[in-house]
Amino acid sequence: MVDNVKILVVDDEERIRRLLKMYLEREDYSIDEAEDGDQALEKALANEYDLILLDIMMPGKDGIEVCRELREKKATPVIMLTAKGEEVNRVQGFEVGTDDYIIKPFSPREVVLRVKAILRRSSSTSYVQTETTTKDVIVFPHLTIDNDAHRVLADGKEVALTPKEYELLYFLAKSPDKVFDREQLLKEVWHYEFFGDLRTVDTHVKRLREKLNRVSENAAKMIVTVWGVGYKFEVVNE
Repeated sequence: MVDNVKILVVDDEERIRRLLKMYLEREDYSIDEAEDGDQALEKALANEYDLILLDIMMPGKDGIEVCRELREKKATPVIMLTAKGEEVNRVQGFEVGTDDYIIKPFSPREVVLRVKAILRRSSSTSYVQTETTTKDVIVFPHLTIDNDAHRVLADGKEVALTPKEYELLYFLAKSPDKVFDREQLLKEVWHYEFFGDLRTVDTHVKRLREKLNRVSENAAKMIVTVWGVGYKFEVVNE
């Protein structure tokens, strides 16, 4: 059970904000609103939200720019709201670090299900901890992944990752030395087919390495590029 979940709903259309607010409040989530990109970024940086629902097309700062600037400071999960046919924008959204997208017009019930799915696997969501023994933990030299708590420790220091960055790391780490091509990673981690646009994977790998490298160079070296093929997780013992 997740308590006191705070969600920021960002859309320039009041009717959409009102609709999302109504359905999400039925789940006992606390909802804040923003009507444009500048207001959204200001609120997102000043508050600790568990998730942000972010429209792409807005006057002023669009959702892509908001997410890009947010990712420089925070790992708050983001679900993009995008009009049907804006596939290029959806790809850009994944490249700047969004965790999922929902196409307008949408079913409010689908939004609730997507929100719950992201919250379940979000490293920044606070769960009530029990005293049961942790079972799902992967331990390597320089890197520990606690999948029960969705925590990553590099040389003993916690690394703040977005849900997608975490899922990518966990997926690779579950199969050390196995090489995955970009198409496989898109299918397994993102669950989407992008018809050959593979920049999303490269961008997330780059960001993941950078975050790990700030804490541990050895941990960052574990994500290895296999040129002409894809990526693999390689254990570093030094």
